[in-house]
Amino acid sequence: MDPDTNVSYMYVAKHNKKAMTRINDVLNRNSVLYINFIIMITCVCVLSFKLRQASAIRRSHSSTPAPKSEQASEKADSQGMSSKDVRVIKSVVLVCSIFIMSQAPFLIYSTARLINPEFDVFARLHYLFEMSAAISLTCSYLNATVNIFVYYNCNRKYKSVFLSMLGK
Repeated sequence: MDPDTNVSYMYVAKHNKKAMTRINDVLNRNSVLYINFIIMITCVCVLSFKLRQASAIRRSHSSTPAPKSEQASEKADSQGMSSKDVRVIKSVVLVCSIFIMSQAPFLIYSTARLINPEFDVFARLHYLFEMSAAISLTCSYLNATVNIFVYYNCNRKYKSVFLSMLGK
């Protein structure tokens, strides 16, 4: 309560800020991000594998017997995937790659902050820390901006909705 104005307000008291910052760095800024990267890469691998599997099953069920001269070329085709499946994999890999590259500066400076305590806001390496944070933020904005164009080029439904929002 402020005795001058007789107004009450809530605030967060910062007790043991150094320990809280360290826990935040370890859990939120490093562990969670590394786990997200691993999950993303695993999901892309599983997606690719499942789409290849589904494509092979689809081709085996939809193919009709062909003359022997064409069967050799069909076997090579049955190993491949449909163009739609390839586009899906390419777009997902592209979006994940852009995300990983855009979040890499954040991961690097967060890890450096754990390793070297002088790499912080009010420490000896604060100029380098602030520059790293600015680069990280710029990369995050760039990720959001680039994703608009990636989705626009890879997804027809997104493209039509986007154009309708622009009034075209």
